[in-house]
Amino acid sequence: MRRFLLTLVLLLTGLNAQAQQPTLNIYNWADYMDPYAIERFQRETGIRVRYDVYDTLETLEGKLSAGRSGYDIVVPTSEPAFNRLVRAGALRPLDRARLPNAANLDPALMARIASVDPENRHGVIYLWGTVGLGMNAARIRELAPDAPLDSLDLLLNPEHARRIARCGIAVMDSAVDVLPSVLRHLGRHPDSTTQADLDAAQRALLAIRPFLRSIPSPPAIIDALAAGEICLAFSYSGDVIQATARAREARRTHEVTYVMPREGAQLWFDMMAIPADAPNPDAAHAFINFILQPDVMAGITRQVRYPNAVPASRALLPPEVANDPSVFPPAEALALSFVAGTPAQAGERARARLWARFKAGR
Repeated sequence: MRRFLLTLVLLLTGLNAQAQQPTLNIYNWADYMDPYAIERFQRETGIRVRYDVYDTLETLEGKLSAGRSGYDIVVPTSEPAFNRLVRAGALRPLDRARLPNAANLDPALMARIASVDPENRHGVIYLWGTVGLGMNAARIRELAPDAPLDSLDLLLNPEHARRIARCGIAVMDSAVDVLPSVLRHLGRHPDSTTQADLDAAQRALLAIRPFLRSIPSPPAIIDALAAGEICLAFSYSGDVIQATARAREARRTHEVTYVMPREGAQLWFDMMAIPADAPNPDAAHAFINFILQPDVMAGITRQVRYPNAVPASRALLPPEVANDPSVFPPAEALALSFVAGTPAQAGERARARLWARFKAGR
């Protein structure tokens, strides 16, 4: 009986300690974190982490717009989600005194999002990347030997798309990440919502619609490229690089490569931010500061193959990652890149209608 009572006391003590342990609630993209980083943060701080994932920005924005999401850390993309959340007052200004490791961030990259978030008050870059072409170049060469592999013309020229269609083409289901590049390729402003420019983009997309195998979610493109089910995709750089790694791990006979269009690729940033009603902002600041350490960021980039904004982390990466131009684009390619803006509400509705017609093929 005495032993039973002692066991019960120890059990209740443990449960009470767990109940009192601070909890950090994180909401991030799926497959977008180094599990060891979470484990190490919990071990070093004593803060328990609850980690949830989403697969669309609409899901994230819906949660925060409703209020009382219960999350302490969210990771919206700079345009349009982070932009809209900043304007709506849905994010808490960061306390820079609690983030000494923010000094590790690349000031040039942080400057590129200052137009969205003046003085970088509400967020810091978590990971970033470009939007471009993932391909099985050897297969494409067999079907369209004269098609340019370094240009969006490979996809948007109907003659090239018709020939390549035999081995499978996919365009990710993301109007905010596809339309700016299409407009830029057509010589229009990537943020334009004028009827003439949207009509031109619609014509270009509908012209290749018969040759597309699918318009899937970005994660589905990773598997399709890795398995060889498609030979050309328009998608995120990191997703294509993940497909490359999966194809090699599965010992596939084809090689998947990522190409930034020579016309200039869209650049995007995923931002670590704290919701205005976060239940544990102290733990949130501790986590952001922890993540911005070079060795932690190196581990995340090594795991998910997306570049980070902490330059000192590159020396800690394997050479095949640190020196891969598809992971860390060279300066000349970055100089040609552009950051898309967030259109006004009427413009967003017009783009949504265009995208719906494109998906429907009419």
